[in-house]
Amino acid sequence: MKKRRVFDEAFKRMAIELSYAKGSVQEVARELGIDSSRITKWRQSHKSLGQVATAATELSEEQKLIKRLQKELKDAQLERDILKKAVGIFSRGDG
Repeated sequence: MKKRRVFDEAFKRMAIELSYAKGSVQEVARELGIDSSRITKWRQSHKSLGQVATAATELSEEQKLIKRLQKELKDAQLERDILKKAVGIFSRGDG
């Protein structure tokens, strides 16, 4: 029989804030090793209680910079992967 995991309020609040900051419940759930539906439920219950910290709107300048740089990095990696695939496709056609 599997034991049910119990999370304290500090952990829940941290997970909720992370999900808003990253903009992805699934990504945060994967990082924390928990089910994404659990974070979604926590977000809903905290919202209904009026306890949600509006982390996305109250980010410090450093946090905004980190978020922007993470997005730029992700875009650059996607572009690189597309170019790698294109090179692979075109190099097979010359043979």
